Amino acid sequence: MDSESHKKIEELQMIEAQLQSFLAQRQTIQVELNEIDNAIEELKNSDDEVYKVISGVMLKSNKSKLEKELEEKKKNSEMKINAVEKQEKKLEQDALKLREEIIEIPDN
Repeated sequence: MDSESHKKIEELQMIEAQLQSFLAQRQTIQVELNEIDNAIEELKNSDDEVYKVISGVMLKSNKSKLEKELEEKKKNSEMKINAVEKQEKKLEQDALKLREEIIEIPDN
């Protein structure tokens, strides 16, 4: 295998490792987003006396303030997921291009 092929294969392996990392990040953020959605739903079904946990301590909170906090967290999580997905798509395109280049390299 010539050095050009070897270099492109190493680059492809790095891209695939990055893709795995982004996939794990996206899954983690998605779990957080699901938890936020569940909290928002529970908050809608609760009366005016609500609590939130901060560093393992449960504190009484204002329902409308807590709703705003959760909606902001949801918005931020959605933005993070969108950013990660854009990076994933870019890396997937780069990987596809590299695969095609590797296939095109003549055997010596």
